[in-house]
Amino acid sequence: MLLETIHSPAGVRKLPADQLPQLCEELREFLVKSVSETGGHLASNLGAVELTVAIHRVFDTEQDRLVFDVGHQCYVHKILTGRREQFGELRQYNGLSGFPKPRESIHDAFVAGHASNSVSVALGIARARTLQKENYSVLALIGDGALTGGLAYEGLNNAGASGEPLIVILNDNGMSINCNVGAIPRHLAKLRSKPAYYHLKKWYRSLFGREPAKKRLYRFNHGVKTWLKRTLWPGSTLFEDMGFTYLGPIDGHDLPRLCDVLTWARELHCPVLVHVNTVKGKGYPYAEKNPDKFHGVSPFDPATGLVKKPSGESFSSVFGQTLADCAQHDSRICAITAAMADGTGLTDFAQRFPGRFFDVGIAEGHGVSMSAGLAAQGMIPVFAVYSTFLQRGYDMLIHDVALENLHVVLGVDRAGLVGADGETHHGCFDSLFLPGIPGFTVLCPANFAELRQMLRQALFEISGPVAVRYPRGSEGAFQKNTSAQAAVRLREGGDVTLLTYGVLINHALEAAERLAKEGVEAEVVKLNRIAPLDAASLCEFCKTELLLVIEDSFGEGCVGQRAASALAEGGCSPKRLILQNLGGVFASEGSVSQLEHRFKLDAAGIAGAVREAKVHEQ
Repeated sequence: MLLETIHSPAGVRKLPADQLPQLCEELREFLVKSVSETGGHLASNLGAVELTVAIHRVFDTEQDRLVFDVGHQCYVHKILTGRREQFGELRQYNGLSGFPKPRESIHDAFVAGHASNSVSVALGIARARTLQKENYSVLALIGDGALTGGLAYEGLNNAGASGEPLIVILNDNGMSINCNVGAIPRHLAKLRSKPAYYHLKKWYRSLFGREPAKKRLYRFNHGVKTWLKRTLWPGSTLFEDMGFTYLGPIDGHDLPRLCDVLTWARELHCPVLVHVNTVKGKGYPYAEKNPDKFHGVSPFDPATGLVKKPSGESFSSVFGQTLADCAQHDSRICAITAAMADGTGLTDFAQRFPGRFFDVGIAEGHGVSMSAGLAAQGMIPVFAVYSTFLQRGYDMLIHDVALENLHVVLGVDRAGLVGADGETHHGCFDSLFLPGIPGFTVLCPANFAELRQMLRQALFEISGPVAVRYPRGSEGAFQKNTSAQAAVRLREGGDVTLLTYGVLINHALEAAERLAKEGVEAEVVKLNRIAPLDAASLCEFCKTELLLVIEDSFGEGCVGQRAASALAEGGCSPKRLILQNLGGVFASEGSVSQLEHRFKLDAAGIAGAVREAKVHEQ
């Protein structure tokens, strides 16, 4: 195979041009085979094959800096930069990350995982290059889906006005995860219909060259041209208005054209935006037909496109079903998503109540503020959002929701450890920052029955802002519905108290069983509400000398610290407190069970911590 001879981008640059189509074909075959075994982001990478090869033909990413937006389209880049043999461990524990990580390779300029920041980061790198008097190219590769995020425009606005040599490559496939929504995708669709514009622009620039006299003539003619264009064609491109030289749209699967345009963009030495049209899922029929399904996919059969382990009922699907059932009886209920209708379980709601379903695109801050507006007028907005992405709306939660004590309901999906996507996607902050916002109620169901009941409580029984946080995947062995109480004691014991919330209660109960066999009686207390804490119940239950609090969150500001403070204020502090959580460590890729074991959050780890504490007591 030709691909097996490529161990670095230098190998790509050395290939004869007539062998590049074969390389692209082999890359697609490798992607389908590899991702079918490990799971991962497939459709976005299939669509970016030629574009990534072209980037590595024209630029040297050991020196030039390539900043990915989101980064789920970086697999081809990783393959061509010497990491092909590691793809068997893609998104696995201690394996290859599914996103750019500078710790992995010098070719990864910046960590990625969230959307819309690439232009801002790239401009910072470009300005550092200028200040340090160095010479290298800086590129930002951003998808059209990420252009629904406001940060992208903050970066574009500043970058276009800066005059810094910078290349923004807009990979336009009409998709983010689901189909793109809003005015920007419509604007890009209009640009796609004007390919002759690029050819005219290229001829026009080449006519004047670089000589000083010709440059002055060019600037004069450019001013006249701009005036005429604005007069005769008011719909000039948004990017040119921001100060970019706009090149495109370009067929993103035409390698020779891509290489030519990228070379020219580098030679312009100014802010340039290269608009590239690609097909998400290109080259694999199942992914082309269903690019949303194959955006992030579990292991599947490449011959049929069928997922090997069909997913059953999940917290997300139960949330969506329950919300739709409630909306059937209350016309005030609206559902909001940030380009994640499928992932958050809202597909059925969108079909049943299209007039009350709003996809705001990758714009979580806007989603929070729009929810506040709906609530201010008497509606009951429910914003279903992944925990890791809710972080992007933090200011709006305070300023637009909490200050007015508005009844906005958050469905905080993927709370806690979520597995293979790694540091940028674990939901380990919401349990820290949501309880710190005045007026917020935060509920933590441990199973499907509790989720159904707690969502109804959030909708109809609790005033002010409410968050219902739940993990990715399915429920565990604990299926009792205890949602009527803020805190509940599930097991009595006089030696140690195990305090936790959500699905971690399963590990706490199992750890108590293990300890009982060793003669250690563990009390197990479950928090159904982590904000506001029920201090009276905590003082009633937590009377042992040793309190161990189990959380899949970071340590500073965790529920355990707040519970300890509440106990101290009530005059019932334990003699010893153990906070079993992530501490200050960002969890890596890996399955949830592997990560729970790593941080001693599983039954074995909890029991081990108790044993160790008992030894120290003696």
